[in-house]
Amino acid sequence: ISIIPRGIGALGYTIQRPTEDRFIITQEELANRIAVLLGGRASESLVFGEISTGAGDDLAKATEIARNMVTRFGMDQKLGQMTYEPERHHFLGEAAQMGWEPREFSEETAREIDCAVRDLVDTAFNTAKTVLTEERATLEKGAKLLLEKEKLNAEEIPKPRRRESAARRIAAG
Repeated sequence: ISIIPRGIGALGYTIQRPTEDRFIITQEELANRIAVLLGGRASESLVFGEISTGAGDDLAKATEIARNMVTRFGMDQKLGQMTYEPERHHFLGEAAQMGWEPREFSEETAREIDCAVRDLVDTAFNTAKTVLTEERATLEKGAKLLLEKEKLNAEEIPKPRRRESAARRIAAG
């Protein structure tokens, strides 16, 4: 984790390195990735009582994961085991993807997709906020350490006081 600015628009960054090569990712793992991406935004909300544009890129990535869960991986119970959008190939880059593409589903289904994506992102944001609320002391300790050192590696990041994942407890009800 770093708070050292990198390039235009990046006031800091967090890098997560995979612990192993992954080709298959579960629905729970994807939901947890979204929650992690929204951690900065949730921290702002919790600590400052408002959000800023600082986590805009994380929000875009979280939304993309949620949209893929719904439209490509059939991970929404209401929309069922269907693919609504094909995998996008980056042959000509992002610019080639901008523009109109025909859809093979109704406006009603498009609305259901939008609602399902929003629900996934909102749930992940609430999960992140719940974890950070429960671990407020760890959050404060990490923030203080980051302000002192400006950069932390995995071994330096304060560990939560509990063993069980809050996300798992929340999912269990």
